[in-house]
Amino acid sequence: MSAARVALGLVELHLPDVASLKEKRHALKGLKEKVRARFEVSVAEVDHQDLWQRATLAVAYVSADARHANEVIAKAMDFIEDHVEGRVLDTSVEIL
Repeated sequence: MSAARVALGLVELHLPDVASLKEKRHALKGLKEKVRARFEVSVAEVDHQDLWQRATLAVAYVSADARHANEVIAKAMDFIEDHVEGRVLDTSVEIL
């Protein structure tokens, strides 16, 4: 039996056009739903929940193959960068 691998990506975002927490949650909800549907990953806001224009999203994927898990996370993070109404400040990926 092979061990499962978890790829975890973190994406820190700046959302300059957001003027309230409600707007931020609305913008992130749509983005998270698109990422989940397209890549079959888990997505959650994990930091900066109380700041209007900042957000950190965690993207996780489980696979028996670490390389495949890393590929899926990389594609999901690229998708976020291409579709966020703002800009990516920082990213990181870790295989657990």
